[in-house]
Amino acid sequence: MSRKSERLVNLTIALLATKRFITKSEIFRTVEGYEGTPQTKERMFERDKDDLRNLGIEIEVGSFDPLFDDEAGYRIRPESYALNLDDISGEDLGLLSLAAEAWRGAALDGAAQSALLRLSSIGVVSDIDALPAMTPRLSSSHISFETLTTAITSRIPVTFNYIAADLSIEGRIVDPYGIATRNGHWYLVGFDHKREGIRIFRFDRIDGDIAKASKGKNYEIPKDFDLAAQLSGADSLLTSQLDIRKGKAHVLRHMASNVEDMGEWDRISISYPDVERMIKLVLWHGADAKVISDDGLRAGVIQALRELVVLHG
Repeated sequence: MSRKSERLVNLTIALLATKRFITKSEIFRTVEGYEGTPQTKERMFERDKDDLRNLGIEIEVGSFDPLFDDEAGYRIRPESYALNLDDISGEDLGLLSLAAEAWRGAALDGAAQSALLRLSSIGVVSDIDALPAMTPRLSSSHISFETLTTAITSRIPVTFNYIAADLSIEGRIVDPYGIATRNGHWYLVGFDHKREGIRIFRFDRIDGDIAKASKGKNYEIPKDFDLAAQLSGADSLLTSQLDIRKGKAHVLRHMASNVEDMGEWDRISISYPDVERMIKLVLWHGADAKVISDDGLRAGVIQALRELVVLHG
């Protein structure tokens, strides 16, 4: 636990345990973690109050005697802080810890962090060692991920440029309904204003930033919208034919569904879900692979080669 998190837990315990309002001076004397000059402690306390409130923890402000102008004090009422544990186990809390770690720094971490803080402050320990080994990291690196999640919760349309299968780029205005990951890719599902229907967009095909639409009207997500059902066909395969040199391009050869002997070359049929990765794979094999017919693969390889020429001459 970081020093700040430990201080927040200590402050939460202190404000919960008191039967009266406690002042800042009492907090600075009794709660571990407040160090430095009076001004430094004051700034730390103000930030800590904001952090707790952002986590949904209600801090009540009052004084010893309303008839006198006493120094303001603080407390947390147990009834406003209560958390229904039911039959939560250490393993359950371990899973919650992993979820909070995976979403750390993203738009959705507040609820998980709030629950962890509340559980820690009442002594419930996470049995994270009981869980299988895993790396809890949300693997979306798109710069506009938080903007998009905020737009969904606020029901605000978004705009972005999207790269089609033929590598053309087109502006889109979309009412975002949901986002999810599937087979290593992140997808946005929403109502496409231009296509006048629900469409699926891959994050790695969004060119540039996602922005909230300046003139978009708030929308409602249909009650019968099913994100899982929409994504069930998201990974439909593309198909291409390639010529590969005899005895070469073994990775492509292994992926082939059909191989036809063409003499010095073999013609293969290959299916794949990701044109960008396939472009890189074809380029890796250099002169030992040629795209014959495709779903946008040939144009992508040509464009990548042109970019290499521009970069390296």
